[in-house]
Amino acid sequence: MTHTTTVALPPAAVLEAAQRFFAERVPSAAAFVEQAGPGYLVLRGQGGEEVVFSARADAGGKTQVRASTLFFDQAVDRFLSTLPLEAGVHVA
Repeated sequence: MTHTTTVALPPAAVLEAAQRFFAERVPSAAAFVEQAGPGYLVLRGQGGEEVVFSARADAGGKTQVRASTLFFDQAVDRFLSTLPLEAGVHVA
């Protein structure tokens, strides 16, 4: 599933928070950095599961966040709820 929202944090802060959250706050299904770069973060779980985040500033200065996963949907929802949301989370 793909989760999208807008938040009131810079893109780098969102990706850093995702990295910490999935390493520390999801003990039964932790995920760790496999790849990272400006604007994106790929985390891999111990069973090979993947969650991918992208974060970019839009023209209005808000940060657009997108997360895609097949396994970590509940954890992604929990993570996004910890951020200062500017809009609701759309899941498709």
